[in-house]
Amino acid sequence: MTVAKRSFTLSAAQEALAAWGASFAAILIASLTLHRYAKLVATVSFLYLPLIPMNRRGEDYQDYGVTLRRWRQDIKLAGLLFALVVPLYFAGYVAFAELLRNLPAWLVPHLSPYGADWSFKPRLPERFDLWVLDQLLVVALPEEFFYRGYLQTRLRDAYPQGRVFLGARLGPAFWLTALLFAVGHLAIFQVWRLAVIFPALLFGWLRERTGTVFGSSLFHAACNLYELILRASFFGAG
Repeated sequence: MTVAKRSFTLSAAQEALAAWGASFAAILIASLTLHRYAKLVATVSFLYLPLIPMNRRGEDYQDYGVTLRRWRQDIKLAGLLFALVVPLYFAGYVAFAELLRNLPAWLVPHLSPYGADWSFKPRLPERFDLWVLDQLLVVALPEEFFYRGYLQTRLRDAYPQGRVFLGARLGPAFWLTALLFAVGHLAIFQVWRLAVIFPALLFGWLRERTGTVFGSSLFHAACNLYELILRASFFGAG
């Protein structure tokens, strides 16, 4: 008598959520035990965890948007979005910094690591050239491949419905990816990082608009570098 072997396969949504859960757990453990290596753990998780199911299907990074095939469009749209975001983010930063001044002292550390005292003086963070490489290659590209490339694609496979907005089809996968991106930042115990859900919507739109993660990676890195400049200019941090 032979017993038939059953192969266990995950649905696209289950696969995506399992990969996200594994990365979140790895970063959380690193934050609790080896804090100085949490960033490295995050980068490795984002780049290599998706390879496990991808290799089984014979896929590679290009299948999930890591390509330069539309680099002109990517650069154009990323530059346009950044130009729109710069004044809005500056105004938001001023409003947030002023809000910190008027909050109870006990609440401020839960919302910002820089305190409530600020004065604006334009400056670059120290070793800004290294920050540029770090944000492009260590932060933005791995995160964009994992979230917008892999997760958003697999969730779109599970939930293909959506409506076209400015040339990009946005549906449940788009919104869920942005939510997972924001919640994922809680693995390093910084509640204020939930605010990344707002730029995440723009990252996701770029991914859907161009079909690559090159533009969203450029825009992601630019936003992070701009935040570093504002942090140094307002709080002298960085």
